[in-house]
Amino acid sequence: MTFDELLQAADSGQPLAIPKSWSQGRATFGGLTAALVFERMAHRVPKDRAMRSMQVSFVGPVEPGVPASLETDILREGRAVSQVQGQIIQNGEPRLVCLASFGGDRESKVQLEPLPAPDASPVDRCPSLDHIPGVTPDFVQHIEMRWAFGHFPFSGKGGREMGGWMQFRTPPRTFTDAHIVALVDAWPPALLPHFGTPVSASSLSWALDILHPRPVIEPGDWLLYKASIDQAGAGYGHTQAGIWTARGELVALSRQTVTVFG
Repeated sequence: MTFDELLQAADSGQPLAIPKSWSQGRATFGGLTAALVFERMAHRVPKDRAMRSMQVSFVGPVEPGVPASLETDILREGRAVSQVQGQIIQNGEPRLVCLASFGGDRESKVQLEPLPAPDASPVDRCPSLDHIPGVTPDFVQHIEMRWAFGHFPFSGKGGREMGGWMQFRTPPRTFTDAHIVALVDAWPPALLPHFGTPVSASSLSWALDILHPRPVIEPGDWLLYKASIDQAGAGYGHTQAGIWTARGELVALSRQTVTVFG
């Protein structure tokens, strides 16, 4: 199933078993699960209220092939902002919990230009992370990443930065905020180039802000992602990232806390 087909299936309200082609080790790719919950939450609020901020806790692995239920609740609906909670329940247990704030535009005297995009090599000059069965995560067959910053995972070369260009291998019909949610989480933790051999790592929590008015993104457009490590130690890493269009427009800001077993 493509990403768009999974979004449509999630909107049906029926339990959904996510195909193994979207797996990441023993779990389903976290960006996909967060995007599916986000899509359900977005449909609960007025259309003029865009998602401004979202916090995700990856409570446990969402297992591929096992039916899971997507649940949403409106916690509060004010004059301009809606606070929404979403969950994925599998085998009777919460596997993902999400809080999101959706807000309409307000008049304000404050107007500051967003942070500029970093300089990056053109897409065609950046090496790609290919899908290699049994080596790279299965979901890589759906999302393409081209390295422009830092080193590949498990290269042993270290560094504090990672990122590059990203897009869906099958362009979506239209490009929505749900597509941004999935793409941003596709990148491996920026800590992994510090290891010379494979180790296990997973996102513990994730905060994502999407900027509005959002730049126009067409199907097939590349987005640029750059993450940097703020601190790492005691089995955890803390990173922040920015996401831009190919025209240099800021799209989103991301922060993650990652657990690493090595």
